[in-house]
Amino acid sequence: MSQPEVRPAGLGPRDSLRLEAALPLYGHDLNEDITPIEAGLAWAIAKRRRQEGGFLGADVILAQLNNGVARKRVGLVLDSGVCRENAPILSESGENIGLVTSGGFAPSLKKAIAMGYVKTAHSEIGTRLKVSVRDRQYSATVTKMPFVATSYYKPPK
Repeated sequence: MSQPEVRPAGLGPRDSLRLEAALPLYGHDLNEDITPIEAGLAWAIAKRRRQEGGFLGADVILAQLNNGVARKRVGLVLDSGVCRENAPILSESGENIGLVTSGGFAPSLKKAIAMGYVKTAHSEIGTRLKVSVRDRQYSATVTKMPFVATSYYKPPK
């Protein structure tokens, strides 16, 4: 804090950065009822674990790896409006197909973005959907995550 360019920041800036990087937050985008496969985190399951199993939840997770999932975490870019957690995600025909788990305005993109879970049939990048916010529907497009390219620091080996 003694450095003049350092300023305190609260949860708002942290959350917008986390959302732009598509990093899931436990209690919002992840919980006991969401598997790593549904969340798009299969990369976190080691190859040996995939082959041998024997870990808590292996029966469900290995079945999902082999057979697919009913829902997937997706990124959404809204055409207008801003949505927050628990906003219903609708198909273009108005069918309720999922729920927003994190959403807000992305300062780097100057657009509203969100993450949520939708039925797998509606999870393909480019799919047009709607998000319902206080009885208004906003058009959205399923997009690749992360929303903003990452440039994480990797120390030299």
